[in-house]
Amino acid sequence: IGNARTPMAARLATGVLQPNGTTVPEPMIDAEHVANAVVHMASLPLDTNILTLTVMATKMPFVGRG
Repeated sequence: IGNARTPMAARLATGVLQPNGTTVPEPMIDAEHVANAVVHMASLPLDTNILTLTVMATKMPFVGRG
């Protein structure tokens, strides 16, 4: 789950040091979208599985950051 807007991640929205040395606000997503994904997974029949699910901000530069 990348950069969900929660109190723990609040500092990311104000700016984080980037690999190039600049400080830039990180793209964030509403935590409700994460909750919706969890509810969807929980609502599936027991004979169904989600192997992987990535919920991330659209403008995140790389999968795995956030």
